[in-house]
Amino acid sequence: MRQLSYLAVLAGCLLGTLPLELVLVTRVYPRWRRLLAALAPGLVLGVAWDEYAVRHGQWHFDGRYLVGVRIAGLPLEEVLFFVVIPTCAVLTLEAVRRRRPAWPIGDERAGGERASGTAEDGSPR
Repeated sequence: MRQLSYLAVLAGCLLGTLPLELVLVTRVYPRWRRLLAALAPGLVLGVAWDEYAVRHGQWHFDGRYLVGVRIAGLPLEEVLFFVVIPTCAVLTLEAVRRRRPAWPIGDERAGGERASGTAEDGSPR
């Protein structure tokens, strides 16, 4: 059971942020292409960084807490980390945007339109 610890933490993170999607209707999961575009750079760089650190003996993973599946030389759980944690961050950001539409978050264009194609009040343009 101990080998499921890392996966359990990741699942807990997803379950903890699920109400943001369901209750606040952040629309992160339906806009999956946008989510993938946000996740891809961190996933690629994070996996490359970890793989380099492991290969050079600067980092290791305790097999007692892992299921044993490897992707790109890294434990499945570590690769999932670079998907799950940023997804939770995006959900949180979109929840804040939903509750506080007037707060600038950095993707605003001149005229009050966000890069996402919505006005600062969250309404579509």
